Amino acid sequence: MNRLYDMEPRVMDDEMLKLAVGEQGPREEAGQLAKQEGILFKDVLSLQLDFQNILRIDNLWQFESLQKLQLDNNIIEKIEGLENLTHLVWLDLSFNNIEAIEGLDTLVNLEDLSLFNNRISKIDSLDALVKLQVLSLGNNHIGNLMNVIYLRRFKALRTLSLSGNPVAEDEDYKMFICAYLPDLVYLDFRRLDDHMKELAEMKHQYSIDELKHRENLVQARLEDEQARREELEEHKFTYKDKFVIICLNIFEYGLKQQEKRKAELDNFMECVQEAIQENQEQGKLKIAKFEEKHLLSLNAIREESELSNIEAKIVQYSEDITELFNVLMTLEMQLMEQLEGPEVHLCPPGPNPAVRAMAAAEQRSGLSLRESPLSEDQRCRDLENHHHEKLLEIAINILEKIVKGEMDEDLPDDVRSLFVDKDTIVNAVGASHDIHLLKIDNREDELVTRVNSWCTHLLDKIHKDEIMRNRKRVKEINQYIDHVQSELDSLECGDLLD
Repeated sequence: MNRLYDMEPRVMDDEMLKLAVGEQGPREEAGQLAKQEGILFKDVLSLQLDFQNILRIDNLWQFESLQKLQLDNNIIEKIEGLENLTHLVWLDLSFNNIEAIEGLDTLVNLEDLSLFNNRISKIDSLDALVKLQVLSLGNNHIGNLMNVIYLRRFKALRTLSLSGNPVAEDEDYKMFICAYLPDLVYLDFRRLDDHMKELAEMKHQYSIDELKHRENLVQARLEDEQARREELEEHKFTYKDKFVIICLNIFEYGLKQQEKRKAELDNFMECVQEAIQENQEQGKLKIAKFEEKHLLSLNAIREESELSNIEAKIVQYSEDITELFNVLMTLEMQLMEQLEGPEVHLCPPGPNPAVRAMAAAEQRSGLSLRESPLSEDQRCRDLENHHHEKLLEIAINILEKIVKGEMDEDLPDDVRSLFVDKDTIVNAVGASHDIHLLKIDNREDELVTRVNSWCTHLLDKIHKDEIMRNRKRVKEINQYIDHVQSELDSLECGDLLD
């Protein structure tokens, strides 16, 4: 609650202002001189009007050089009457009855703003305060934590106070503000440490990345809109404005598709690795079982004393080695068949869950990798067709005015030379239309070609990587089998009998 006064609410009039300026002016000799000659309001740099029971801000238009204004501890209900204070750097409106932030659009030099202890429920309408460094909004009615994101646009903001608001009761309050306002140094009169900022960034990283992405898109859109406005000033063709919007839509569509494509590709590669790992685990299991039998077989051969039995066991062991080779090669060929194919859909769904997931990922990838924003391209054509019809209509109307001598505007010579007859102007407008459509078609072809080229190169790389992996795996199998076979070959029957 704000202070209550026994006196009647007051409006800022000349008498109040003169009294305040006089009391806050120079002292001693300089003060006496100022009282004699008077102090011009336009020369005043600082003005203090606190505890005056002021209801309405008024009559400040003369203080054109004012840099510091103190209006705290009054009963002001609305921010107004500050339009001419463009040099204001410091403004204190704390302890009033203000319900909305407004009336600050011209205060482009304001650096310190206090609205502490009011009735404000939303942070907004501060866009013009590009130099804002300190903002005090404590003890208000701000209840939406997401509203704080609005303050990201103030790159110079270093100090913020929100204590005493409902948002400060949120358990994620400090972390949220640290994450979304990374350049903030002080929050609620306490310095934010770097460790807290790092934790906040980690906690909200995904949301921050999405927000930054949207902000970049908005910034790009704003820059493009600025460029579009400049272009419209030069050419005065409204259809170009719509073309820019469509191009932005295509750009945003491309970004979304790129993100979707990356997620699908990551999923696909993850499934591929899962299938390879599962295949390798099966191979390791087969080899482990063989190794157990391998030691027993070698010992049995060494301990055998009968030549016929030795030969029989060697034959049996050779068959075991051949069987192991066949099993390992069969596993590798199955994996090869699953992973390699001529198109995006590299393998059909099989009993292996990893393979089924991989096939599903490929099918999704196959749809999105080659997808084209044809609807936006068609909108470009429709817009160009509409522009062509309007341009032709305008051109024929101008031709009729020229023929009738009703053309008031002075056309450039190169333009006037086109208005010879109806056939000439129709052909000229038609040629322009054909060129525009050709550019749209070429751009569409370029986009589709680039996507398809990327997809083709990706598939080629996947196939080449799989071939290299297969060759390496086959080489490893052969080396292992040769090693096992050499151990068997090194056993001489004669030596065994000795």
